[in-house]
Amino acid sequence: MPYIAVSTSKSLSDEQKNALSAALGEKIALLPGKSEARLMVDITDGHTMYFAGAARELAFLDVRCFGTAEFVYKKQFTEAAFQAVQQVTGLPEDGIYLTYSEFDHWGTLGSMK
Repeated sequence: MPYIAVSTSKSLSDEQKNALSAALGEKIALLPGKSEARLMVDITDGHTMYFAGAARELAFLDVRCFGTAEFVYKKQFTEAAFQAVQQVTGLPEDGIYLTYSEFDHWGTLGSMK
């Protein structure tokens, strides 16, 4: 199950949140074995965010996945996710950041995998 937390300084409408969730759901399939059917997206908007000591319009994506993927697939997903965030929020590329974490163990359905 992939999990993507999106934090942004932009205030997003429900329509924008739905569009972003749908776009990320489509793009997650770039990672082998991942699909929107198992994706959890957490969007938090309207944050005051700072970079280099100054308030800016920013977005940060925290992507967490059970299992590993080769770099090439993570790079493809990252580029597609950046494009989706840009299209929905209007943020410039230099205002979007992403981390990618992979886990050997993941708790779900009352147990640990």
